[in-house]
Amino acid sequence: MLFMGVYYQSEQEKKFKTACETARKLSKRTPNNEVIELYSLYKQATVGNINVAKPADEFARKKWEAWHSKRGVTVNKAKEQYVAKVKYLSGVYT
Repeated sequence: MLFMGVYYQSEQEKKFKTACETARKLSKRTPNNEVIELYSLYKQATVGNINVAKPADEFARKKWEAWHSKRGVTVNKAKEQYVAKVKYLSGVYT
């Protein structure tokens, strides 16, 4: 958010950005279903409701379906869920 020429980040935005950095460092042992869930929350938090056609590729389709399942979740709620999911996964897979 821009306020009087100064960029201001909400506490939620700071937590979300930190969670994004943490997610990049998750172990390669993190199961695909967990990675796909994180992807869907990230996309909902950063883009909003899905806005692309369903792909034919199996893995891409799983990601699409996961993101599609988040339709209607607000950006703020998706960020909150993303932060919580990263916190959980970092405790299990790091």
